[in-house]
Amino acid sequence: MPPPADFPVPPPEARAGLNRLARIDPDLRRVEKVAGPLPWRTRQPGFGGLLNAIVGQQISNQAAAAIWRRVCALEGCHDPEGFLLLDDDSLRTAGLSRPKISHARAVAEAFRAGVLATEALAAMPDEAAVAAISSVRGLGVWSAEIYLLFALQRPDVFPAGDLALQAAAADLKGLSTRPTPKALREIVAPWQPHRALAARLLWHWWRHLCGRPSMDD
Repeated sequence: MPPPADFPVPPPEARAGLNRLARIDPDLRRVEKVAGPLPWRTRQPGFGGLLNAIVGQQISNQAAAAIWRRVCALEGCHDPEGFLLLDDDSLRTAGLSRPKISHARAVAEAFRAGVLATEALAAMPDEAAVAAISSVRGLGVWSAEIYLLFALQRPDVFPAGDLALQAAAADLKGLSTRPTPKALREIVAPWQPHRALAARLLWHWWRHLCGRPSMDD
């Protein structure tokens, strides 16, 4: 069955990369055949994209999507200045924990002070951008890599520390245990320079295994 008309499909350059991955790895070729078309998720560059990453830390996609919708309903939430004006009670009511509120405020301050800047991050190579983002309290390497992958749409970023990616790779590759980040990086090395696309396929596979919808947000 074809996807609905408003289904977010990969752009042509991404589809070309997906086709190449399908040619070089039979396991990746199986993903869309079994799980259906790959939905193309994106996030806005800048403060909003990193705030979204904080919301999604250590919780399920469905829970993160619900909290994100409530946070987005708060006036000024996507602007660092506006976010800093929001009181803690409003943010807690939206579903943010005290640590996440603190981390989100640290990110807003970093943008306000110019430590982080949307255009500067977009111009940096992957490693430099990850280093700049993860230097801010509350933003580790995973959050930085998620930002590069979904907000900047970098083609070869792979968050090897992501538990869902590890579990999906274990199932797709028939491994007896979930690979460590180091082992997973070795598995995905042949997928360069399309490792971000491979990550999207693995997340798609994991949602299929868990019986979750193609799009959570």
